[in-house]
Amino acid sequence: MTKHGIAKSAIIGLGFSELSRESIGSARKLAADAVRDALADANLRPCDVDGLLINRSPIADPASMPLTLQDDLQLANLRLLSGIEGQGSSAVQMVQYATGAIRAGMARTVVCVFADTPVQPQGGGQAFAAPLAISGIPGWEAQCGLYGAPGAYALAADEYLSYYGLDRDCLGAVAVADRAWAARNPKAFLRKPLSIEQYRASPWVVEPFRVLDCAYPVNGAVAVVVTSARRAPNLAERPAYVHGMGQGHAGSAALAEAHDGLPPMGLGLACRIACDMAGVGPKDISACQFYEAFSLTTLLGLEAIGFCEPGTAGAFVKAGETSPGGRLPCNTGGGHLSGYYLQGMTPLAEAVIQVQGQGGERQLDNVALQLVTGNGGVLDYHAALLLGSEPRL
Repeated sequence: MTKHGIAKSAIIGLGFSELSRESIGSARKLAADAVRDALADANLRPCDVDGLLINRSPIADPASMPLTLQDDLQLANLRLLSGIEGQGSSAVQMVQYATGAIRAGMARTVVCVFADTPVQPQGGGQAFAAPLAISGIPGWEAQCGLYGAPGAYALAADEYLSYYGLDRDCLGAVAVADRAWAARNPKAFLRKPLSIEQYRASPWVVEPFRVLDCAYPVNGAVAVVVTSARRAPNLAERPAYVHGMGQGHAGSAALAEAHDGLPPMGLGLACRIACDMAGVGPKDISACQFYEAFSLTTLLGLEAIGFCEPGTAGAFVKAGETSPGGRLPCNTGGGHLSGYYLQGMTPLAEAVIQVQGQGGERQLDNVALQLVTGNGGVLDYHAALLLGSEPRL
């Protein structure tokens, strides 16, 4: 039986490859670089690793991140090896599966890595321009000119804003808040101050999204090292303890039935499971690191988890509550909009950085319990983690 308040596992190492908007090598090479950096952060050697979980972008060539990454890293006699596919929720899922394997005795030290190289000489937009099947009618999206995630998410955003009678500055407020955090993060790619007036002047992508509502993709990789909560204090000065985890998948069939301004989604379910596991509620969470490929998803996250009543998250963000100095810091590294987009590893990495006390100018005073979310498809696939600074809550 799961005991509330006691950590289930811990992240003891975090590693990055070079991050760039230029060509810097293959995803496979970058993944190996990030794993080596994570092992160095954890003061471990390859021979100390007995598990490897790999995640690639769902739009990348399957051969770009093969299981033979094991050989690139000279990892021998692994007891756990797999590729994880949960779309944008995969990074969070990797930590969940690593935790389960460790608790079941299948492995002791598991590395989880994601790498992607979407930005090529023609830019990053082309990589994400394939039609997303949201209608269930073969070829419908392409025939209607609905290409890529921006169009599909824009439909959800327009429905949300219209249902609650909200203005588009609700979306802009998320971009402005993210930029305020990014200004304090040397790894962030967009750090210049951003006002709501500058947001309004930015180009449209597809209404109601402007370019600043959309994630900023980069080439790079991030890896984390997971072990048991019991071993963690002997291996790391400041482990990031996993206290709760959950998934929630509403299913594509549900998309046809709007409810409270949006189709059903599983984020609320994922977070409830994670909170129940940890024995906490939303009021106990000190910060949120949201998967936000688009500004909309931060608003939806705040409402799905219970921080805000439906339709009120925009006012919450406009009031500065998620910005530096606010009562619920969110996306403290700049998030996907101003930091960098490496799918679910962006929010996960920021949570670990905060627990490690490596946040520099953006370091939070309270890192007792952070929520990390993952989101894939078009609000289809969701996963959540609760990371804390202590082994007991």
